[in-house]
Amino acid sequence: MSVNTEQKKSGEDRGVRAPGGVSWLEFSWRLGIPVALVAIMWVIPGPNAVSAQAWHMLAIFIATILAIILHPLPMGAVTIIGMLATVLLGVVPLTAPEDDPTAPYALMGFSNSTIWLIVMAFLISRGFIKTGLGRRIALFFVSKLGKKMLGVSYGLAVADLVMAPAIPSATARGGGIMAPIMKSVAEVYDSKPVPTARRAGSFLAINVGQVNAITCAMFLTAMAGNPLIATLAGQQGVDITWAKWALGAIVPGLAALIIVPLVVYLVYPPELKDTPEVVDMAKSELHKLGPLSYGEKVMTATFVLLLFLWTVGDMVLGINATTTAIIGVVILLITHVLTWQDIISEKSAWDTMIWFSVLFMMATALNKYGLIAWVSDSIAGSMGSLGWVPALAILCLVYFFSHYLFASATAHISAMYVAFLGAAIALGAPPLLGALLLGYISNAFTSLTQYAGGASPAIFGSGYNTVGQWWRVSAIAGLVSVTIWLVIGSGWMSLVGIW
Repeated sequence: MSVNTEQKKSGEDRGVRAPGGVSWLEFSWRLGIPVALVAIMWVIPGPNAVSAQAWHMLAIFIATILAIILHPLPMGAVTIIGMLATVLLGVVPLTAPEDDPTAPYALMGFSNSTIWLIVMAFLISRGFIKTGLGRRIALFFVSKLGKKMLGVSYGLAVADLVMAPAIPSATARGGGIMAPIMKSVAEVYDSKPVPTARRAGSFLAINVGQVNAITCAMFLTAMAGNPLIATLAGQQGVDITWAKWALGAIVPGLAALIIVPLVVYLVYPPELKDTPEVVDMAKSELHKLGPLSYGEKVMTATFVLLLFLWTVGDMVLGINATTTAIIGVVILLITHVLTWQDIISEKSAWDTMIWFSVLFMMATALNKYGLIAWVSDSIAGSMGSLGWVPALAILCLVYFFSHYLFASATAHISAMYVAFLGAAIALGAPPLLGALLLGYISNAFTSLTQYAGGASPAIFGSGYNTVGQWWRVSAIAGLVSVTIWLVIGSGWMSLVGIW
């Protein structure tokens, strides 16, 4: 076959591929099913208690969530299509109506301060990765705690915890920083995927996934979906600040970081227990890094300032979390730790801003049009004979285990969080307690499967675990984790006056 013929054939092959590299047939049904759903719901009337406007908004919302799961296009593109549908079909206007400034409109999310908080946090996290400070932190704790395999897991956990407040990408922390170091530890003992995975790699991979889910739950800025949770809770009249989230999470989170790795160690033990060579490896890597660079010093000082302002700024200085995050980004720009090119190249931040803004708009419209109240009351009515304590526990467990049906934490949160919170409040649960518990569990469930959260595919992709191993161990560890959040978390939040 000639070169020209080969090039022509290659071009033809490329030509029959749809966006994302799938066939046009696959792309068509992935996009066609959500479109068909909207069409069907549009012609079928909703319940009498639900207005036509609310029913039509629900149709577009469910179709958007379904499209996020089926993934015909990236999440940002899917949500933009959903937003356009709401405008063209007359469900919401493009801009705020003059006669009712409080009414939902398509572009309302792009001015939301909570959304800008997560964008700024993404930009700050770029400084951790660019300067190498994140890798240094992980190596430092491994060098201090790595003499035993269980100690290695705790070293990685502490490192993840330290970085979590300023790195809102679970993928960046778990997959970009922790997974490579976890793999380096395994390779010290010649633990390879499949043949020698059980020596170290299998245990460490699952443990990193479990820990990542816990640290995501501990800070409002530790996972991209958390500010969405705070925004949705606000629509139910519940105010969640950075400090309130962290206060409620600190004790159950630390308890989970201690107990869950131990549970994984007992349920799925590594063949190697003593790991003195890991300490030497970590120290050697730290030695190669040398003393803190200029960028790492600035990044460290900025991080300390951010933690201080996020904790007390709102209460003492009148500086809210979003303003604090902007301060951090400006410091990194002025000190040249980040460049403007770094800012505009941070695709995750701007991608998150788009899908976050659209989902926020849709959720706001559903709430404004009365759909959320109707769903919440329906759920509460089916559990009316129960007291709020067992009802809240059941809601949390159903919410947790239903994540087996989702490949996106954001899709799950958007679809179920606000309705379950509304039901909990209707049943008499303290609003802030219900909002925080469901928020923490929105992170805990990302440990359940290899597709459950941002970091899971990257960690599972290291090849150290089979699907069966991951699901079995993660189900046990996940149930322990959610029990800790419910029992210890509720007790702690009662002690500090959250409810």
